[in-house]
Amino acid sequence: MPNRLAQATSPYLLQHADNPVDWWPWGADAFEEARRRDVPMFLSVGYSACHWCHVMAHESFEDDDNAAYMNEHFVSVKVDREERPDVDAVYMEAVQAATGQGGWPMSVFMTPEGEPFYFGTYFPPEARHGMPSFRQVLEGVHGAWTSRRDEVGEVAGKITRDLAGRELSTGDVRAPTEETQALALLQLTRDIDPASSWFKGDTKFPPSMAIEFLLRHHARAGSVAALEMAEGLCGAMARSSLYDQVGGGFHRYVLTPRGGGPLVPHFEKMLYDNALLCRVYAHLWRATGSDFARRVALATADFMVRELRTAEGGFASALDADSEEEVPREARPQKGGGGRREGGTGRHVEGAYYVWTPEQLREALGAEDAELAARCFGVTEEGTFEQGASVLQLPVQEGVFDADRVESVRRRLLAKRAERPAPGRDDKVVAAWNGLAIAALAETGAYFDRPDLVEAAVGAADLLVRLHMDEHAALRRTSKDGRAGANAGVLEDYADVAEGFLALASVTGEGVWLEFAGLLLGHVLTRFADPETGALYDTAADAEQLIRRPQDPTDNATPSGWSAAAGALLGYAAHTGSETHRTAAERALGVVGALGPRVPRFTGWGLAVAEALLDGPREVAVVGPSLDDAAARALHRTALLGTAPGAVVAYGTPDSEEFPLLADRPLVHGEPTAYVCRDFTCDAPTTDPDRLRTALGG
Repeated sequence: MPNRLAQATSPYLLQHADNPVDWWPWGADAFEEARRRDVPMFLSVGYSACHWCHVMAHESFEDDDNAAYMNEHFVSVKVDREERPDVDAVYMEAVQAATGQGGWPMSVFMTPEGEPFYFGTYFPPEARHGMPSFRQVLEGVHGAWTSRRDEVGEVAGKITRDLAGRELSTGDVRAPTEETQALALLQLTRDIDPASSWFKGDTKFPPSMAIEFLLRHHARAGSVAALEMAEGLCGAMARSSLYDQVGGGFHRYVLTPRGGGPLVPHFEKMLYDNALLCRVYAHLWRATGSDFARRVALATADFMVRELRTAEGGFASALDADSEEEVPREARPQKGGGGRREGGTGRHVEGAYYVWTPEQLREALGAEDAELAARCFGVTEEGTFEQGASVLQLPVQEGVFDADRVESVRRRLLAKRAERPAPGRDDKVVAAWNGLAIAALAETGAYFDRPDLVEAAVGAADLLVRLHMDEHAALRRTSKDGRAGANAGVLEDYADVAEGFLALASVTGEGVWLEFAGLLLGHVLTRFADPETGALYDTAADAEQLIRRPQDPTDNATPSGWSAAAGALLGYAAHTGSETHRTAAERALGVVGALGPRVPRFTGWGLAVAEALLDGPREVAVVGPSLDDAAARALHRTALLGTAPGAVVAYGTPDSEEFPLLADRPLVHGEPTAYVCRDFTCDAPTTDPDRLRTALGG
């Protein structure tokens, strides 16, 4: 019989709806039940594409004996970290402080007041490698609760007080300067591994925000070193198995295998990674004209539209790492038996959808092209992954093989791969990540004359306005199947959606997106910002009160809400001339000035926004007799291709009231005209795309 999670909109929670564990969703009812029964709470946090979350669920949460013990002695609460990043952030901070590490699944035992006292991540079904079994942990916590309650209360109270005392103080720190930006660049050069062109460390996540800083710093300061570092990082990522060499798009991270060999991906594909990286490679192409960057940007955009777009027009959160294992043809069951897709074994294996053996290449391509594919993508007879299969990579530089032939091989492998059992998809639409996708698809579509990508961006933006925004422009964080979730938007939702709307306004010339961005940023100013210091919080002042109000200015896999808000506020100020928004952006960037030179890999987006602030940012108005005028469109595209950091572009007719930047901007001699201003000073208007390109560093 399904438990309380059966009514959830989260695919992750729905995956646990048939567990024998009597799960509760996060909410007041669960806490009240724990108080009524006088039992501790077990908080389990994960997400749909998390491999080890599925493993622990299968080993422990589907076990009837474990479930009976949990149901008798605990109130168990299941949380999707992607729906409730605030809950995840608060308790992950406690886990990391207590254990020195964190991750998912996250396992927290806490009092009925939400105060944590025992932590962990994955617990195995039997004790091994120095880890207790999950059952041992349950019994130990129950024993402590019943026989040492005072001790438990002291621990919980101390942890909660320590967390409450961690509120960030920005003091009198100032926005980044030329010096802080240069020091941040120097620190990044020290973090690079010359052998791999990647940042040091065995686990390698895509450093999207740091690369955006490098590209903007090069554009503003002319730093050759910054551009070379960005090119090296982008090349290393797209030639490795982090990148899906057949279908486009990027996996979540890669690991350096013991004993050498190619990097091994963790095969989840997240919307946020692909949105950020699509934009990175498009911006790299804009700076260099690299065909390689162009191909990766477009393939990543096409992957998002092809595999993550939902029926409602938004973008799903992720594809799972696991899929059903494919077995050799001679071992496959006959059609019609068991209701299972032909070729499946019922056993879900990480990466099964993406890896190839030489025999599978020959079956898909024939002997001659299979040999080419094996050489091009590093497929060996011994295998570079598991069970003789290989992860695909580009071990040699492009140009060695015939490009048209390789592209034909990619298409045929993609078609053959589509016959395999596909990874599961988390269909939850997250506002923040869709905002990132809107910005990426709008710009990529504009750069490469792909109106279908711009249309996809508009479709996602329409969904957010229609379904996620209420009559007061307050955001809901998630939706699924056309139904909005119950959870309120957090700072990153407001900031990233505003960023996407601003990009869409610049690309489409439709001022309504600027208007919507302004409404969202109004919430940032009134509900998320400290009026005294300008510091930003991840949750609104009127949001549910947790044991502390989360606040983090550092980037993780996505830009911090703090830095993203600073960027959107600055862009909106450039569009509208609002001193209120610009001042808020400058105050928010103060923390980046303090942290950036020390930890630039974790303040990349803030440093990128600071480059825009130092450059102006520039304000570009393009006017034409109509939006469809060919010369006006050419001038508009030139403006979008300018590399000046954070430049905003308004496009319309001289009499348009949609963009403040278009006011009093007439045509010159009846021809389409561009105006470029910054720091209260304007260049002479121009009708010449080449002069505009020079003015914007294009």
